[in-house]
Amino acid sequence: MSTSTSLQPTGVLAPGANLNAYVQAVSAFSILTVDEEQELAKDLYFNGNLDAARKLVMAHLRFVVHIARSYNGYGLPLGDLVQEGNVGLMKAVKRFNPDKGVRLVSFAVHWIKAEIHEFILKNWRIVKIATTKAQRKLFFNLRGAKKRLAWLSNDEAAAVAQDLGVDIKQVREMEGRLASYDAGFDADEDDEDSAYVAPAHYLEDNRYDPAVRLEESNWEESNVNGLELAMQKLDDRSRAILQRRWLNDDKATLHDLAAEYGVSAERIRQLEKNAMNKVKTMMLEA
Repeated sequence: MSTSTSLQPTGVLAPGANLNAYVQAVSAFSILTVDEEQELAKDLYFNGNLDAARKLVMAHLRFVVHIARSYNGYGLPLGDLVQEGNVGLMKAVKRFNPDKGVRLVSFAVHWIKAEIHEFILKNWRIVKIATTKAQRKLFFNLRGAKKRLAWLSNDEAAAVAQDLGVDIKQVREMEGRLASYDAGFDADEDDEDSAYVAPAHYLEDNRYDPAVRLEESNWEESNVNGLELAMQKLDDRSRAILQRRWLNDDKATLHDLAAEYGVSAERIRQLEKNAMNKVKTMMLEA
């Protein structure tokens, strides 16, 4: 095979922080001729030569960058789009059959775009904007189909629906989704305007509702009374252990109580656990 397909350097498989350096590096790789591509593709397809796969991928990284740049308008980092496109390229190389009579770049376009599309749909908005096949088609074509920034007229919406093979209702629904935006639930402290529209400010504040306060007071009183009754049913030692371990301001340690009762700290822990279980059971049954 000709040595004109030198693919050095090989350490630029993924775009990093310096995207410009990555683009320059992949642009330096030689474009394969038809014969070179066929030879590498057959070596991979029939012999499983992974080095041939690497050379095919490296020679086509520039095309991934070109395709990824066409999706810049979605507000996502170009480096991430390129990385996802590279995944699609590698999937295409793995599936490429050199006997089909097409160039790898033509075959790979579908796989590269499919990975980029999936990444955009997952990351463009917090809430998924397109889930069905028809919605995905509309999402990636509606912007280009709209000839102005204003809402589509009925005739324009009908024309878009006909061109894309979907219902006009679906066109209107996707147009509304594209016009919406993500908003934070809480107000942005640095944005005075958001304080008037943040959803958090429109929730009903029930903290001082008399009914709520009475319910909380009754619940607390019921718990206190239930605890007192349950404690009274314990034997003296168990009651004293719980009192001193959990209810007194100056709480005793396991070792303090072990020394006082002349038993091990583990025995105090067991008595404490048993007493707690009894209290919980009696409070639930009350």
